[in-house]
Amino acid sequence: MSSVNGSGSGGGVGAEQLALMREGVRKAKGERAKPGTWRGAALAGELPVARVLVDKGVLHLDRLFDYAVPAELDAVAQPGVRVRVRFGAGRGKVRGGRREGGGLVDGFVVERVARSDYSGPLAALAQVVSSEVVLGPELLALARGVADRYAGSLADVVQLAVPPRSARAERKASPAPLPPPAVPSAGGWERYENGAAFVEALARGGAPRAVWNALPGSGWGEEVARAVGATLASGRGALVVVPDGRDVGRVDAALRDVLGAGRHAVLTADAGPEKRYREWLAVLRGSVRAVVGTRAAMFAPVRDLGLVVVWDDGDGSHSEPHAPQPHVRDVLLLRAAQSKCGFLLGSWSCTVEAAQLVESGWARPVVARREQVRSAAPLVRTVGDQDLARDEAARAARLPTLAWQAVRDGLRDGPVLVQVPRRGYVPRMACAQCREAARCRHCAGPLEGKDGGGLACGWCGRGEMAWRCPECGGVRLRAQVVGARRTAEELGRAFPTVPVRTSGREQVLDTVPGVPALVVSTPGAEPVAEGGYAAALLLDGWAMLGRPDLRAGEEALRRWIAAASLVRGQEEGGTVVVVAEPTLRAVQALVRWDPVGHAVRELAERAELGFPPVSRMASVSGRAEAVAAFLAVAELPPEAEVLGPVPVPVTPAGRPRRVGGPPPGERWERALVRVPPGRGGALASALKAAQVARMGRGSGGEEGRVWVRVDPADIG
Repeated sequence: MSSVNGSGSGGGVGAEQLALMREGVRKAKGERAKPGTWRGAALAGELPVARVLVDKGVLHLDRLFDYAVPAELDAVAQPGVRVRVRFGAGRGKVRGGRREGGGLVDGFVVERVARSDYSGPLAALAQVVSSEVVLGPELLALARGVADRYAGSLADVVQLAVPPRSARAERKASPAPLPPPAVPSAGGWERYENGAAFVEALARGGAPRAVWNALPGSGWGEEVARAVGATLASGRGALVVVPDGRDVGRVDAALRDVLGAGRHAVLTADAGPEKRYREWLAVLRGSVRAVVGTRAAMFAPVRDLGLVVVWDDGDGSHSEPHAPQPHVRDVLLLRAAQSKCGFLLGSWSCTVEAAQLVESGWARPVVARREQVRSAAPLVRTVGDQDLARDEAARAARLPTLAWQAVRDGLRDGPVLVQVPRRGYVPRMACAQCREAARCRHCAGPLEGKDGGGLACGWCGRGEMAWRCPECGGVRLRAQVVGARRTAEELGRAFPTVPVRTSGREQVLDTVPGVPALVVSTPGAEPVAEGGYAAALLLDGWAMLGRPDLRAGEEALRRWIAAASLVRGQEEGGTVVVVAEPTLRAVQALVRWDPVGHAVRELAERAELGFPPVSRMASVSGRAEAVAAFLAVAELPPEAEVLGPVPVPVTPAGRPRRVGGPPPGERWERALVRVPPGRGGALASALKAAQVARMGRGSGGEEGRVWVRVDPADIG
């Protein structure tokens, strides 16, 4: 162990070290110390040294520090409890010729030992905050595994895993656990090949691993609840992680319907700190064995874990923005391996990572038969660029005739969903004649329409009053991507007697009545319609497919299928119109309703090119000189390949800084480091060691700082 200015870290207490402690007390106080005392209090008789994880997330302090345990704290200073310790070079007293750290920081006792490797005097634990053991061995091992995978610090991961304490919640007793429920019927799992067998294996106490391609509709929540019920019936616990609060509500309701009240906890940030901590304690104490929640619930301390479930793993909400930025899917994979429990990855669509789990044989597919898919999925029709060019209605109002017809026919029977790639009004403009993007004359930034007003640059904010196309000389503009509010206005004028509702960032609707109405939504904010939507329009598909990102096709298909899954089946007349080039792979996968086939082909292409998830990759971002210096000192594995560095897009002035991105107006570069399968651990270890070395030399200041992210979701 190690020491920080003599105030904490080391190992057990021997006779020589105890003498050093006493001598330090005498010198500091100028008085004779009583035998066997430490700061005026006796030391713990057995295991007098506590190894503490200090709540400091910086990498060069990612280790345990040793502290002496006073006798009065012996009974409560047990492994896993919260403590406060003195740490750092603060304004403390001079002890043993050194300045004692004066700052009190939070920490966790990891273990108690008899001796310390540190030869100097140890500081004592200042306080045991609570006797509640919140960092048990299983959770600690998981946190260490996550930190190692993502080249992060253990303290950062523990901060994500253990919620802030609420003394009031801690004082309240948790309810007594209920006996295991009866095994529920397979229900909707009967529709899938291997579905009923998966549930039966859970009920028998097995640990099946499956990738589940769910059928369209809202029945997935009940199917998750039945899998959880089968696990609870075997006497084990279950954990379900979903992208957002709306999905939590659906699974919560389904669990109450299938299992009854009092058998599960809900963990979301919206619950508030006290309620969330109370629910978390109920899980920790074993009062409930099932948990459903959003991203932070991936670390929930479920006892006797028998099943972990992640729904819609492609959703960006599953990626934690705080260091070390773990992904829910990977954390639950670690938990499944650590606890030897069942694993279920479900979605309407299919990510490349899910396809890899099946191809490797680690998980088995749970899919419906094609006749079931054809019956449950809506009819999908396409409108491409050539169709738009010949369509007078599309040139005049942006929506093609086929889309207008689908809206008109759908409104006879129920609500119609309109998915727009982004919120707002007219974000990007282009020349109406040659389609060249409209650029600012001062900084070449994109021109935007400001809520129906004039044009302004999206980068520098300058207004543009007399724009002229530099390519063809045209003066007329068209919207490249029309936002949700503009689309709602257009549809409202076209169908004046039909109510128009919007769902997006400002207001996200959960459900809408099953009566005729137009529902304009951004991707991911689509409300569920009672009885399903009669039709859906998926507009500006090229805007999602044209993103310069490795996952553009996969993400577009995921968002389209998520919206189309809320539409009635083809046998009930449900129709979806997607405005995108029909020959593109993602569009064809939507027409055939074959997300699994799309993911398998994407995986094969990435294997040929050496892209994730077949390879492991990390990004290193920062100022050009900082990135170059970091790569120069990093002892990367021999198989590592460095791609770049390349410039990072500049954050426009006035825009919030992206996590791991440059401050507004600052120019950064990014390099990608790629290693073959099986070498991800070595890469993470090398990157972490390089960060520690630079910080130790004082090179980690703001100007020299680099951001390292392992397995980034967006690699451009």
